[in-house]
Order: sequence, then C-alpha cells, then structure tokens
Amino acid sequence: MSELPTPAQTVGPFYGYALPFPGGPQIAPAGHPGTLTVHGRVYDGEGAPVPDALLEIWQPGPDGSRSGAPGSMRRDPATGGHAGRDGVVFTGFGRIATDADGNWAVRTLPPGDLPYLSVCVFARGLLHHLFTRIYLPGPETDGDPLLASLAPERRATLLAAEHGPRTLRFDIRLQGPGETVFLDFP
Repeated sequence: MSELPTPAQTVGPFYGYALPFPGGPQIAPAGHPGTLTVHGRVYDGEGAPVPDALLEIWQPGPDGSRSGAPGSMRRDPATGGHAGRDGVVFTGFGRIATDADGNWAVRTLPPGDLPYLSVCVFARGLLHHLFTRIYLPGPETDGDPLLASLAPERRATLLAAEHGPRTLRFDIRLQGPGETVFLDFP
C-alpha cells in the first residue's frame, strides 16, 4: 500500500491552474490615487510557506456599494478565454494565487462602510475552503463585534499591519501557533 495520498484523499492544487485570471490581483482601477496594496504570505501548520494557495477577496466599493460591477471575469469574444479586467472599473472582487514562496499581493481601494476585506482561502489538503477577514488599521475596528468577541491574541490574527505608505501586511496561518481566525458560516 502506498504511503502517498491518492487524488481522492487530498484536494488540489488544481485550482491554481484553473481559477486565476488576468488581472485577478488588481481590484483597483489602474493608476487610481487611492490604491492600497495588501500583501503577505500563506503558511501551513508547520510554518512552511504554501506555494499553491489561492485567495479570493470580496469587498464593498469605496462608496460602500456592494453591488460590484461586471468585469472581473470578462471573456474574449474571439477565443472564449478569460480577458480579465478592463483596468477601469472597480469590481470588488479579486483572485490571487500565491507564488513559489507563499507570497501574495492585491491592489485595491479601501472599502467604504466596512473596516475589512472578506477572504476565502483555498489550499492543498483543505477539503473545504476557509473564510476570514483582513481588518484594516483604523478607529473603525474598535467597535467591530467580531473583533470585540475575541481574545487579544486571536484578534491580532485578523489585523493587517502597516508596512509602508499605503501598504499593509497580512499573513495567513492555516493552523498551529498564531493560526488565523477562520469564520464558520452555517
């Protein structure tokens, strides 16, 4: 009997090949002056970077609108393939694959009406994707009910840290010490 997992015993990393699309990490329109870069690394339970994770980001627009705009998944009319974003419209959705060192980055606009970005994490070995939030620094987080319900050390796993002008760092730890808080939706 083989000690290696069979395809039926594990998940992925097939989604890293099928789900990314051109411009997936570029939620902010090209050249927008309010662009915010959020970056980090995804780690497994042993602290090793995950080279083939996929993150999806959802957020309201800077004006608080939640309807989004079509455009993230535009199709090329000639080939039927993904044409990606038009580079002009803010859609509120992004899909980012990690690189060989587990790094990821998204360029977006600060969400209006909420102090966080919603995140869905896909990674090898996960039978179900995980949901979390990236809370942006600022006074808006003080009254957030989710953050208020967590012990300080757990709360810290949801807070992005300033890492330069208009740049934030947010690492995701799938398990182990400092595991990111993940949300359960019934």
